[in-house]
Amino acid sequence: MGNTGRVSSTTPRFAALAGIAAAATAIGTAEVVAALTGPRSSPLVAVGGLVVDTAPEPVKRFGIEVFGTYDKIALLVGTALLLGGFAALIGMLAARRLTVGLAGIVVFGGIGAAAALTRAGADAADVLPSLLGAAVGGVALWAFVAGPLELDPWPWSPPTPAGSPSVPGSPPAAGGPSGPAGPGRGVDPDSRRRFLTGVGTVLGVAAVGGVAGRWLAGRQGVSAAREAITLPAPVSAAPPVPAGADLAQPGLASYVTSNRGFYRIDTALVVPQVDPATWQLRIHGRVRNPVTLSYADLLARPMVERYVTLACVSNEVGGDLIGNARWLGVPIRDLLDEVGPLDGADQVVGRSVDGWTCGTPTAALRDGRDALLAVGMNGEPLPVQHGFPVRMVVPGLYGYVSACKWITELELTSFADFDAYWVPRGWSAQGPIKTQSRIDTPRPRNRPAAGPVTVAGVAWAQHRGIDRVEVRVDEGPWQQAQLAPTVSVDTWVQWSWQWPATPGEHTLQVRATDSTGETQTAQRQDVAPDGATGWHSVTLTVT
Repeated sequence: MGNTGRVSSTTPRFAALAGIAAAATAIGTAEVVAALTGPRSSPLVAVGGLVVDTAPEPVKRFGIEVFGTYDKIALLVGTALLLGGFAALIGMLAARRLTVGLAGIVVFGGIGAAAALTRAGADAADVLPSLLGAAVGGVALWAFVAGPLELDPWPWSPPTPAGSPSVPGSPPAAGGPSGPAGPGRGVDPDSRRRFLTGVGTVLGVAAVGGVAGRWLAGRQGVSAAREAITLPAPVSAAPPVPAGADLAQPGLASYVTSNRGFYRIDTALVVPQVDPATWQLRIHGRVRNPVTLSYADLLARPMVERYVTLACVSNEVGGDLIGNARWLGVPIRDLLDEVGPLDGADQVVGRSVDGWTCGTPTAALRDGRDALLAVGMNGEPLPVQHGFPVRMVVPGLYGYVSACKWITELELTSFADFDAYWVPRGWSAQGPIKTQSRIDTPRPRNRPAAGPVTVAGVAWAQHRGIDRVEVRVDEGPWQQAQLAPTVSVDTWVQWSWQWPATPGEHTLQVRATDSTGETQTAQRQDVAPDGATGWHSVTLTVT
């Protein structure tokens, strides 16, 4: 065809498809290169991470509310769709003028490279996946527009009417080699087949490249290193779970949450792979004796084991972003005593390998509570997705101010001098967990029969403990529920109440009172800026 950069009569859908195929080639190539340079350099991950960091807070909260623990998958899918739309536009521009389309590919790669440079610890090598991917994507776009897979300027045009003058590069007139005139008779099947085969081949190769890149990145993970670790025995074991702590009621959350079932909320689109052999923790800032510890150093220190319930500040009233586990770790209090915080160092900033930060009150880490640098969870090394090799666990504080995963630094500073990740985004600088309770069973979709019905759930006020739980039906008088035994004030407690249910629609409500005598408020408050409040209620029909 000899296309010199301008194709004026290609239909938009085929031009868009060419752009998507070229972009897919770019991303597939970038994923393979990112397997060598590190997962943070993947343009898809880098752009998604930049979206996480810059998106308005209401958008982030909406994502968590709608998608819950699948918010990262939703973000990556959304990012891919946005990139796909941009790629389709590039294809349509290239069909009109190739140089404009190629410029779009350059912008495509530039966005990925710039996003990669915003990631914590980024270096020059992190731009290579985006740049090399863009180069290969540009070649693919040229192949569709001006090369061997060229979009023909006429196969998608209407057939030339009989008697019309022949135009070079146009299809034969009706009654010629293409057959009689009629709907669609101007389409050259060979050209269409060649184009679609080329697109399919390119998309297939891109998919294989993307999968191979992800596979190679996974092979570089730390699962084998984690499995090789033998955790030391604690010098202070966790108290045994008392008999009856788990009521084993259908629909009721178990007292101890499994590692697989434990909620995960963080900003890492790709789980950081931190090799324990090279991991270090630097404790510095406003201290007398800064120190750097290796993983072996940490494991050699005296370990304690404790049951602690963690909760996310994004947990709505009645939500499930909360879990209880048995943690093994080194008391942070001991480490702080050794480094010697200076006067005014009222904040300890935990910094993750991916750059995320949380600011924990120094006083909360030294007041006797079991704040840990945890290395174990429920009897095994930390799962990679929950912070392996080391994370923070602090009873009584929401995770956004205390639960730093994949931790590499503890910096002593002050709240006046530094705002951790979530504070500039509208959240409170300090986040003590509020007294809360939840009805787990029966649920709104249940239709229990009239008669005795067991109402059960959990309540929590970490580091204070639950003193009383009450339930009421249809705004009637409050009835005291029975509390199951619990390990300590740092975990949630299960409760139950026998309800003589009558037929019809009813609304159940629950409230808890902590050991200080404070009863949770009925006033509804959103999760921002420091945790939701209000009574959990369930409306159901009794048959």
